[in-house]
Amino acid sequence: MTRSAAAPALDRRSLLGVALALVAVPAARASDGLPPDVEAAIREQVGAAAATEGGIMLRAPETAENGAFVPVTVNVHSAMAGDDRCRAIYLFATRNPTPGIASYRFGAGIARAEVSVRLRLAEGQTILAFAEMADGSVRRSAARVAVSTGGCLT
Repeated sequence: MTRSAAAPALDRRSLLGVALALVAVPAARASDGLPPDVEAAIREQVGAAAATEGGIMLRAPETAENGAFVPVTVNVHSAMAGDDRCRAIYLFATRNPTPGIASYRFGAGIARAEVSVRLRLAEGQTILAFAEMADGSVRRSAARVAVSTGGCLT
């Protein structure tokens, strides 16, 4: 098979350029594939802004023995000044009866954007953390938590 004259040859430099372009493309909407009630709760808090992965760390146990007390810590990598200031952190649970489980707002005098909380989870599910930045961007992180004994009444 012969290559046509119009088709460019792919070399390492071209492949690197394509790879960098793919990395620069914003992450898919944070709500893709989520139940409608979770999507609605997320949009109510962060609006229509597309969330990007990175710049936010969500720590949660892989397995929680008791869903009534699941320790979660969220840390946003931010200078907390100018456009790089975190204005808010929102937490959502994808399978809880009420998906929006916590929200925190940060004033201008806060040195770092970090929260630690114990969540109540009905069953194993994904925890979503969103950080709303002063420049209008939104960061996202997720963690899957298995729950041995549910912490919510149904």
